[in-house]
Amino acid sequence: MKNIANGDSGTRPIELTNKTGASEPAIVMPAYWGDACKHLVKKDRVMKRLIPQFGNTCLQSRGDAFSTLARSIVGQQISVKAAQTVWHRFSALPAEMTPSHVLRLKVDDMRAAGLSARKVEYLVDLSIHFDAGRVHVHDWQAMEDEAIIAELIAIRGIGRWTAEMFLMFYLTRPNVLPLDDVGLINGISQNYFSGESVSRSDAREVAAAWAPYCSVATWYIWRSLDPAAATGA
Repeated sequence: MKNIANGDSGTRPIELTNKTGASEPAIVMPAYWGDACKHLVKKDRVMKRLIPQFGNTCLQSRGDAFSTLARSIVGQQISVKAAQTVWHRFSALPAEMTPSHVLRLKVDDMRAAGLSARKVEYLVDLSIHFDAGRVHVHDWQAMEDEAIIAELIAIRGIGRWTAEMFLMFYLTRPNVLPLDDVGLINGISQNYFSGESVSRSDAREVAAAWAPYCSVATWYIWRSLDPAAATGA
């Protein structure tokens, strides 16, 4: 998974860890997953082939909303390995990874953890939005996808691709189609067009058969390219 729009994360979501470095416990399979797989197998020839190959795995949500978004910002425009290193250094700074604790950090300490000046600004803006209640975290479960995206992209450093990854990997929304994602476009090219170039219009046409489970189909497309890429590992 990688964003093709400028100014967004460009780094696939990676597994959140707690302060000790241990993995967070995974949440159970989304309630819709079984129905989604049945729908996709019935409606789409490629999904009929792919889904049985990865039948015992699924998209899983980990961590909390603030940490998930903070880690997305930390990982922007750097490799997964570098993002892990910087995140471990940064997450060790506050007593707790909460907006109020991040706002108490010194800029010099954040820079020393490996964060650029711009990422420090982004993390501060993220913390301010959460601390001041400008994002309606407790209402998100009842809100439409686009309304949540609108709240998130108002935060500096968060673009549509990051917001869509958040919808998929944190809120586990079933029908997200991240057309700015390189992996999705490449996967559609390889699985549906024999490697030929694919436009956003082509991708939308393919995905018409996936609705209302575009997130699930996208996840299997990612798996077809890199079995580890969609696990969050």
